[in-house]
Amino acid sequence: MRIRKDDPRSADLAVAVLRSSSVAVLPTDTIYGFSGIVPASHARIVELKGRDEGKPFIELVSSVDEAERITGPIPAAFRSYWPGPLTLILRTGAGTTAYRCPGDPWLRGIIARVGAPIYSTSVNRAGETPLSDVPSIEEAFGPSIDLIVDGGNFLEVLPSTIVDLSGEKPRLVRQGALVLDESLFQA
Repeated sequence: MRIRKDDPRSADLAVAVLRSSSVAVLPTDTIYGFSGIVPASHARIVELKGRDEGKPFIELVSSVDEAERITGPIPAAFRSYWPGPLTLILRTGAGTTAYRCPGDPWLRGIIARVGAPIYSTSVNRAGETPLSDVPSIEEAFGPSIDLIVDGGNFLEVLPSTIVDLSGEKPRLVRQGALVLDESLFQA
């Protein structure tokens, strides 16, 4: 099923699909993402992407507070970039996990209503370029996806910037949509 993001029913449908442990394609503030509730949809997303099962996915949270309930305090220098296109690799009880609080209020509202973090990973098969328009997404994955929320075409496909905060000092893992001041990475 395909629905426009500006349709008044889009958020309700997205919440229902995610709560049923199904996979949806949702627009984020950076790119389209395969999304599903953590951890129930993991195997399905791995299958769709054709990706190594051991490679983790980013988990989207609805707020900084939600992330801190899971991980503990986030350094203020990085906390100030949320919500936004910044993914932080943080220590958890099970090791490390990559979290992001997206800048899009519509998406944060869905995550809050689901009541748990949701996975988000670019819409593409492993090793291929992320898809940035709904017709291409439908052509490649249409029958395999329970819901596609059409947020329009993304003119630039820039994923989030990823910073690893699990070590002694912050480390830039991937430069993406957000450019950070180099002083954040000094010892």
